[in-house]
Amino acid sequence: MSARPGPEALLRPEILAMQAYHVPDSAGLVKLDAMENPYRLDEPLRAELARRLADVAINRYPVPDHPALRRAIRDRFGVPAGCDVLLGNGSDELISLLTLATARPGAVHLSPWPSFVMYRTAAQIAGTRFVGVPLAAGFALDLRSTLAAIAAHRPAIVWLSWPNNPTGNCFDAEAVEQVLDAAPGLVVIDEAYQPFAIDTWMPRLPRHPNLMVLRTVSKLGLAGLRLGYLCGAPRWLDELEKLRPPYNVNALTEAAALFAIEHLEVFEAQAAQLRADRDELARTLGAVLGPLPGAAVFASRANFLLVRVPDGPATFERLRARGVLVKDVGRMDPSLRNCLRLTVGTPEENRLLVEALRESL
Repeated sequence: MSARPGPEALLRPEILAMQAYHVPDSAGLVKLDAMENPYRLDEPLRAELARRLADVAINRYPVPDHPALRRAIRDRFGVPAGCDVLLGNGSDELISLLTLATARPGAVHLSPWPSFVMYRTAAQIAGTRFVGVPLAAGFALDLRSTLAAIAAHRPAIVWLSWPNNPTGNCFDAEAVEQVLDAAPGLVVIDEAYQPFAIDTWMPRLPRHPNLMVLRTVSKLGLAGLRLGYLCGAPRWLDELEKLRPPYNVNALTEAAALFAIEHLEVFEAQAAQLRADRDELARTLGAVLGPLPGAAVFASRANFLLVRVPDGPATFERLRARGVLVKDVGRMDPSLRNCLRLTVGTPEENRLLVEALRESL
């Protein structure tokens, strides 16, 4: 009997060369590595949510197009008239669907870089070429280089993370407008951190036929639900609907999301608290890191802070040894050398972070 071929014989070379997405074990640690909202619902709301979920008919498939949830998102999150919503199992799935849908032979997907790794990963999986345009000093959008790359590569999609992950800043709005005017394909503005930036491109959807706005409820405080939504013109969403798995959003996620939207003021209050705590944490870290050569705390409009320390990998390990887990992003790009990304936690978690950082430098 002949031997069956292994993965090396059947899988594409670019898949074999990839690394699986790694989520580190956070058991027993202060978890400040994944930009999660640290606050849970209070007990009365948790009990009410439990009752709501208990009534879900989990023996039945969910309604595939989720009309009630899409209507609630349009109404509560300011989706303009004439635009609609496509739901995904987290924004990651929607990034993959968009990339797959535009993966024609020779297609290019482009983003300022460093940015959210899933833009590049989705292109690799779809077998298309990804072009990362280096950011300018201070992690600003390099408009001249970006426009030149758009002219040279004619990308099917330009991804703009706004605020940008992992740098935390929002690119200049006038520069983004020029990108929208220059792009021959779609421009997808990823507003994962919109609850902390406040500003949004959602009202501008009708002015730009090639603009789509991508969001997730993860950073708002519902990371466990895995729900993302893509907003734009129906002529685009109708085509993407052909690729969306019919039951990609389960019935429990839908019920929990509807419940959360009904109580949106609770999550908005938590976001306001995190914005204030972010600014306070930035000031405190600035005082801690200020005397050190090469150290910096970068301005952020997200729920995390990017900091540069004298020795990023060593500081990361020392923080972990002291019970605090952050994200070492230094390997992602040369511009991030010795940088750590710190999620804004509760006041007590932030205090523990600062104490551990002082002892780790």
